Formats: sequence, C-alpha cells, structure tokens
Amino acid sequence: MSIKEQTQAVLLLTAHFSKPGRDEPKPLSATEWGRFALWLKEKGLSPAALLTHDPSELLVGWSDKSVTIERVQDLLGRGSAMALALEKWQRAGLWVMTRSDSAYPASLKKKLYSAAPPLLFGCGNRKLLSKGGVAVVGSRNATKEEVDFASHLGREAARQGLSIVSGGARGIDEAAMLGALQNEGTVIGVLANDLLRVSTSAKYRKSLINNDLVFISAAYPEAGFNVGNAMGRNKYIYCLSNACVVVSSSYNSGGTWTGAIENLKHGWVPLWVKATHEAERTSGNAELVKKGACWLPENQSISLKTFFVKEKEMSHTVTEASLFDISSSVGEANVTYLDSANESSGNKLPRIPVQDSPEFHMAEVETIERTMLKTSFFEFFLFHLKELSREGPVTMGELVEKLDLKKSQIQEWLNLAVADGYVEKMNKPVRYQWRDQQSDQSTMFD
Repeated sequence: MSIKEQTQAVLLLTAHFSKPGRDEPKPLSATEWGRFALWLKEKGLSPAALLTHDPSELLVGWSDKSVTIERVQDLLGRGSAMALALEKWQRAGLWVMTRSDSAYPASLKKKLYSAAPPLLFGCGNRKLLSKGGVAVVGSRNATKEEVDFASHLGREAARQGLSIVSGGARGIDEAAMLGALQNEGTVIGVLANDLLRVSTSAKYRKSLINNDLVFISAAYPEAGFNVGNAMGRNKYIYCLSNACVVVSSSYNSGGTWTGAIENLKHGWVPLWVKATHEAERTSGNAELVKKGACWLPENQSISLKTFFVKEKEMSHTVTEASLFDISSSVGEANVTYLDSANESSGNKLPRIPVQDSPEFHMAEVETIERTMLKTSFFEFFLFHLKELSREGPVTMGELVEKLDLKKSQIQEWLNLAVADGYVEKMNKPVRYQWRDQQSDQSTMFD
C-alpha cells in the first residue's frame, strides 16, 4: 500500500498493527493526538518530519504527562510491523485515510473537532461519507417486529434517495442496512471491530462492488470486539448522519442508550425514537423522549427528510436542500441565496443571503443563526469571525468586545479555527485573519 509519509507518521503514532501486546507502546488516542498535532502545527512542524529527523531534537519544548517523547519514539520505531500490516490489508481491498485527506468526512471534524479520529480504515465507496443520511440504531437482541421496522426504514431510505448510516451489528443495524442495499440504496457502515472480516463477507460483496456501500472503522482492521471501541464509534454514526432513529433501547444500559444520551448532550443531530406499546415503556425509548428526543411519527409513509428537523421546530421547517446547503457553506465562496420554503403549506421563510453574497452583513447573521438548526455554536463563531475580519486582521481584544464572550472560550475556538485552516494566526502583534482561499483539508495534519 503506497502511502504518503504524512500518513505513515500518523499511522505509526495512532494505530495498532496487530493484537496489542503487554509490552508494546500504546498508540495515541484521538484526544492525545489532537493535543500533539496542534502543538506540531503551532511550531510549523509536520508529522512526516518525525520520520526523517531525530524526534528528540524536533520536540524540544514539548511536555505532556501521557504523550512523552520516549513514547513517541517507540511508536515511530514500528515501521516493519506497519509495512506487513498494510500489505495484508491492501490485498483485502482496504484503504486508510487521515484527517488531512480530502475524502475524510468534514462532518466529523466540524462536530467533533480534535476528538475526530486521526485515522479511518475502510473499504468501499468513500464518496458516500459526505452524503449524510438517516442513522438507524438499536438493540442486537431486537424483537421480530423491531427488526422488520428497521428493515422498512432501510427500504424507505432507499426509495427516497437517502443513505442509511448504522453500526453493522446484528439485529437493528444489519436489518436497516440490508433493507436499503436490497432495494438499490446506499449505506455507510461504521464498525467498531472486524473490518477485515466484514469487508470480505459474501452478504456485502455485491454492494461493495456496485459502490453502494462503504465500511469505516477507527479501530485497526483486525480488532476484535472491545466495549470501549463500540461505545466510541457511536458518536461517528451520529455525526455522519443528518438525523437518527432509535428503534429500541434499554434504559440506562448498553451502547444504544449511551450513544443516544451523548447525542442529546451535544446536539449533533435530531433524535427520534420508535413509539412503544404501553407494556414496553420500560425499554428506554420513553426515557429518551423525556430527555429531549422526539417520538417517531406513526405514519410510516412520511418523508424521512422531515426527520432532519426536530419535532418542536417543525413550525419553522427549512427544506432539506436548505439545511444541507447552509451546513456545508462554511468557508465556501460559491453560495448566494438559499430559498427556505415549504411551498405546499405556504410557509415561506425569507431568502437568506449566505457567506460571500454581497448582501451578507452582520445584521443578517442573527437570521442565519435562527435558521441554521443543525449548526454548532463554533460555526456561528466562524460566521461572526469572517465578517469581523473582512476589513483586516482582528485582535483578541476586538473579538472579546464585539462578541461579548469570555476570552477563554474565544481562544479555544480560535485554536480550532486555526487548526482546521479557516483562520490564519498572525504575530507581532497577535491577530487573526479569515483565510478566503483554503487548501482542501490542510488542517491539523490530522
């Protein structure tokens, strides 16, 4: 597998190449890599430089309780193990991408920031990763009625031209995925383990060949089941989708419950749960509604696009095209107007000038903030920052005064904006300038 030096460095620092041994150095976690990569970025260093220069010399000044220079050196010394593993994975049709690759899903970086996985292993059509879709999750030990319901959701998604996003586990996940694939739909499968085995499974071979399916995993391709990996991948399912449907969950127990609660906490996507019979109210679905999720409409012929907006916001529904265009417009210069309308109901929202439209100005940012139901506070900050720096670089003091936010919060977001390539940091004095021409993914080496 021919890969760039940068990718090799990230692999060596963050990936396993076989079952972990007791005395082997532990690869950096996503959080550890985020800290380390940001420090390298600030020092003007590339991970690839660690392969051609003495790390102990390059890392002078680096200090971290868990990411020691000795640990970095031990991880970089695994070149032979990496070469053997990559050759094996390539023969099976697998690929690997880092956060600096153009195909890496932007939604993971926008929603998870430095917690986005530094590496994704995968097979299949990687273009599907940027499509979004409807996530469907639920118990492995589901009832026949629940499995049939998940399969129906998969068929409906295929019929309506939407991808299914799920975790590949038996039960609800598999039913939704196969329901879509067997009806000429597309699927994003986010695996916690066994990527190598699943990618060669006969049940998915035709869909992989037809480019209707992509599997990804943040765990190395031969990893067995691990509770930590299973819990960790939940966030990737949510962040790769536009809405999630929980078919079944156990109250305060299991990965489905944990992932749903995590999504409600962070507000990544609207969360819907299948209605249950009165005798099943202890399943956890009703408890998720109490915590902020919405009951799924019982009308199964409803457009799945309406799931992209929370039930309580339905009176202000924006069309699916508008949601997609707004959420993907940060940093792009080719967007003019978005027509947010529901023509059939006569419910028409104002036409919204976005980003580089000549009519865009600060007064209209408030309108955008009310309309961008799926956009994070960090992205709101980016909108403000771009406008404030339109006349030239801005200082921290100016941002504190104009945005009325705590300096610590602004600094955190500035660090993320610089790391992700939206903003250029200038020194003597320290100022920040929006970058009009971004290189695709020239971010945190990530």
